[in-house]
Amino acid sequence: MEPNTIIFENYLYLIPLFPLLGAIFNGLLGHYMPKRIVHTIAVGAVFLSFLVSCLTFYFVYTTHQPVSSVLYNWISSGKLNVTAGFLVDSLSAVMLLVVTGVSSVIHLYSIGYMAEDKSYARYFSYLNLFVFAMILLVMGDNLVMMFIGWEGVGLCSYLLIGFWFEDMEKSKAGQKAFIVNRIGDFGFILGILLIFLFTGAVDFVGVKANLNLLPDWAPTAICLLLFLGATGKSAQIPLYVWLPDAMAGPTPVSALIHAATMVTAGVYMIVKLNFLYLLSPTAMGVVATVGAVTAFFAATIGIAQNDIKKVLAYSTVSQLGYMFLAVGVGAFSAGIFHLMTHAFFKACLFLGAGSVIHAMGGIQNIKQMGGLLKKMPLTGITFIISTLAIMGFPLTAGFFSKDEILWNAAASPNGSFILWGIGFITAGMTAFYMWRMVYLTFSGESAAPEEVKHHLHESPAVMTIPLVILAVLALVGGLVGIPAVLGGSNHFHHFLQSSISPAAEYTPKYGHAMEWILMIASVAVGFAGWGLAHVLYFNRKSTKPKEIAQKFPNLHDAVSNKWFIDELYDYAFVQSIKNGSHLLWTKIDDFVINGMMVLGSAKMVEKSGHLLKYVQSGNVQTYAFGILLGIIVICFYLI
Repeated sequence: MEPNTIIFENYLYLIPLFPLLGAIFNGLLGHYMPKRIVHTIAVGAVFLSFLVSCLTFYFVYTTHQPVSSVLYNWISSGKLNVTAGFLVDSLSAVMLLVVTGVSSVIHLYSIGYMAEDKSYARYFSYLNLFVFAMILLVMGDNLVMMFIGWEGVGLCSYLLIGFWFEDMEKSKAGQKAFIVNRIGDFGFILGILLIFLFTGAVDFVGVKANLNLLPDWAPTAICLLLFLGATGKSAQIPLYVWLPDAMAGPTPVSALIHAATMVTAGVYMIVKLNFLYLLSPTAMGVVATVGAVTAFFAATIGIAQNDIKKVLAYSTVSQLGYMFLAVGVGAFSAGIFHLMTHAFFKACLFLGAGSVIHAMGGIQNIKQMGGLLKKMPLTGITFIISTLAIMGFPLTAGFFSKDEILWNAAASPNGSFILWGIGFITAGMTAFYMWRMVYLTFSGESAAPEEVKHHLHESPAVMTIPLVILAVLALVGGLVGIPAVLGGSNHFHHFLQSSISPAAEYTPKYGHAMEWILMIASVAVGFAGWGLAHVLYFNRKSTKPKEIAQKFPNLHDAVSNKWFIDELYDYAFVQSIKNGSHLLWTKIDDFVINGMMVLGSAKMVEKSGHLLKYVQSGNVQTYAFGILLGIIVICFYLI
């Protein structure tokens, strides 16, 4: 083993250790410390983790080999052997950079955004703990370690979404996220158990080596169960409903959870287990179909939302659908590429929204905004840059990653023009609702209340510097993946190949001419969506949007009310479970268990006691009479 490899193996544990120490320090002592100490510890811990991640990435990039480290043997029971170990290959190296890098920027931004919050130390403790859990998920060398991180980010999302738990609505949002994720996690657990049952291993290397032990039906069952976990964590149909409500948490939390980390865990898990998913075309088809439908469905809802954070929330659900579409058709590197670029522009958009909300005194309704580009030029410019990226404006980060997904959706052996068409239409809707939000927020005259107008101002540097960093990445972050059709060599794709099974390689069904046609079409539909938004919303006084809503009132109500899916779930599941629980309480628990068994047995003993008290009276004559009567009965029986 090379000396450099040994050095990196010995220090790999520092990546998760720094944020864990930060969480412990601020959790236990932060309340007694000045705020500058609290945020210095929190931001410094994540930044140190980012630096070690950079060094590890550099080693993996230059040597083309993974780095692994086993701290100790954790569980040994029969065939089950679980180590507390880390494995950083090209895939997890990219994820580490995204997670720790974006988290560092968001931690820095939080210093300004949360400056007046009374629970400052608790906030940074939760934030550090979340980063620790996400790093554990990414670095774990086996499914059990991944699951510990998986559950850790679920717990931390509950704590962060419900951070202002004194507000019942925010508290319920945290509970909803936690419960919905538990549904998906049930499938994830069953998938892990089936893997161990047939392969006798839970570490990624061992599972891959023992794939031949799987019966024919097992890969599909395992992959679908694991995908159920992914639909919960990564907010896909049918378990997407928690993510829009998760906007109840502080805006930096929305940027952290919903841009680069927790919601991308499902995509990462499928790519990590690509060798398993490639054994089941059925499961791959389900992943691609659910991803495409989710992308389209969420985009329809985003069109009519007026809460700036809700628009971005449904945008996140839609973009995650693109990622699942990519991995479902076998374009694993394209899915991770879009995961990375999405982290840049979506984190910038969320933090930009936080800057706007901060200036607006808490107002989140975009119809009460307007004219903010004049008051907040840096926030506005970075927001517009990120909007260009998400719509796929040529040469921005989103252009390269989204185009690669759409191309593979059409040209891969598992793809089809139906999947491409859904993604194509969704791209147009994405451009429309994003520019609708930009125009209503930043252009025209302000519609804010008078008392708010007087206090509109640009956010402090500690909040705008992260915006600039992320906006720059949203512009140039895609240059690492320039495709061959544009004269590039797609370095990103080639770097990830060492982590992706050779079985994923395929020859596209179409040539470069078709790739150019589809690329131009996707750019054109983005501009069409932008143009429509410009016509309807650039002039805030325009009555055209209202006229369209009045012309199609039922459709407008359905879209603005999120297709009434939450109400449907409430009726079909929440209320039915409540009613069933009430029935079990009143009929089974209260009447049968409590009434007949507990109270009934007590009453039986009581009645028996009442009868026996006449026999056990304490009167000697009564006892003598009883003895005599007993002797007579025995004699009569014997005779």
